Amino acid sequence: MKVSVIGLGNVGSTLAFVLTLKNIIDELVLVGRSKESVLGDVLDLRHGQLFVNTPAQVTAGTISDTAGSDVIAVCASVPTPKNMSSRLELAQGNVQLMKELMPELARMSPDCKIVMVSNPVDVLVHYALEFGGFRPNQVIGTGTLVDSSRFRQLLAEELRIHSEDIRAYILGEHGDSQFPAMSCADVGGETLDATPGRYALFERASRAGFEVLKHKGCTNYAVALAAAEIIECIANDSKHTLPVSLRVDGFLGVDDVCLSLPAVVGRNGIERVLHPRLDEKEQAAFLHSANVVREVIASSAPEKEDH
Repeated sequence: MKVSVIGLGNVGSTLAFVLTLKNIIDELVLVGRSKESVLGDVLDLRHGQLFVNTPAQVTAGTISDTAGSDVIAVCASVPTPKNMSSRLELAQGNVQLMKELMPELARMSPDCKIVMVSNPVDVLVHYALEFGGFRPNQVIGTGTLVDSSRFRQLLAEELRIHSEDIRAYILGEHGDSQFPAMSCADVGGETLDATPGRYALFERASRAGFEVLKHKGCTNYAVALAAAEIIECIANDSKHTLPVSLRVDGFLGVDDVCLSLPAVVGRNGIERVLHPRLDEKEQAAFLHSANVVREVIASSAPEKEDH
C-alpha cells in the first residue's frame, strides 16, 4: 500500500511516524515545501525501520512522486494565527491551498482516498471534492473523530467503563456548532441519560483542542492517531464505524455541505453513511452546523479567474 503525506509540520510528521509503526504500508512518500525540507524526517524514520516488524520504504518527494497512491493524507496548512479561537480563521488561506493541490493530486492518483486532516476540515473536504473531482466516498475528513474520542474518554471516567464500550458521538461541524448526539448514546444497550453533567463533559471535550493549543502551541498526537485509524480502516478493509467528515447524503435534507456523521470506513473509503436517530433539538443543531459550514464555504470561495 502506498500512502503519501502532504505537509510535514507537527501533524504530518507525527502521522508519518505513526504509520511506520502500524505495519500496514509498503511505501510512504513525504511531501513538504521542498524535498530538502522533509529530508530530516525521512532519514529519521528510515533509521527507525530496524525497530518495526514490517519496514516501509520512506522517501521524500514532490506532488509528482505521489502518483499511484492508495491514500493521500493532507496535513498542509497556512500558518496558525497566534491565539486562534476558531478553526474557521484558517478557511481563506487553506481553501486557496487546496485549489493549488487537489487538481494535481487527483490527476496523479485518480482512484486514491483523500484523508483530510487540515482545518477547517468540513470546508476543506467540500473543496477537495470540488477541486479534485473525486467521488464522495473518496474524501474523508478527520472531522469529529477526535472530539468524539475525547467525549468518550470523559464519559468512561465518569461511568468507570472502558471507552471502547461506549457508543457516543459528537456530530456536525468540527467546530463551535458541533453537538453531542445524546439521544442515541448508549453502553451495553443501556441508554446514557442526557444529564447536565454529561453536557458539561461535552463542553470540555469540545474545547479540549484549544486547551492543548494553549499549552503546547499545536495539537498533533491525537489527530495523527485519528488519521492513522482512518488509513488503517482503508488498508485492512476494516469497516469500522467512525464519526468522520463527509459529503452529507441527504440526511435531514442536507446534501450540499460536508459534516461529521457516523460512517462505515473500508477499502472504498466511505462505504456507507449512517443516519442516527436524533431528537428535535439535535436535528436543529445538525441543521445549524450545516448553515455555519455553508456560509464559510461561500465566504471562502476563491475568486474565479478571468480567461
